[in-house]
Amino acid sequence: MKSYKKSDAAIAALTPEQFRVTQQSGTEKAGTGEYLHNPEPGIYVDIVSGEPLFASSEMFESGCGWPSFTRPIEPAHINELRDASHGMLRTEVRSVHGDSHLGHVFPDGPRDRGGLRYC
Repeated sequence: MKSYKKSDAAIAALTPEQFRVTQQSGTEKAGTGEYLHNPEPGIYVDIVSGEPLFASSEMFESGCGWPSFTRPIEPAHINELRDASHGMLRTEVRSVHGDSHLGHVFPDGPRDRGGLRYC
């Protein structure tokens, strides 16, 4: 089994925006992310650890302004944490090995695909 871990070199290579979002739990401005309308098939991996997170086959158009997925490739690579910031209660999603902020999970995804929206 492949080993994944966060490295100082990977952190140092992040752009300021990538660092803000992944390491400081920031949020990209809705509708601006480079992968929002990505038509290419593939796998989305953690930017600092390389662990596989989401498959393009699970991506869907949610209208929220961020790439949305119905489920992770491997649930064991995802941590879900209670997030009470910004005056609301949500579930934050972070990568297990890289501890990168990935967004949040909501129970309003496509019902026929499990009902979850990771974005």
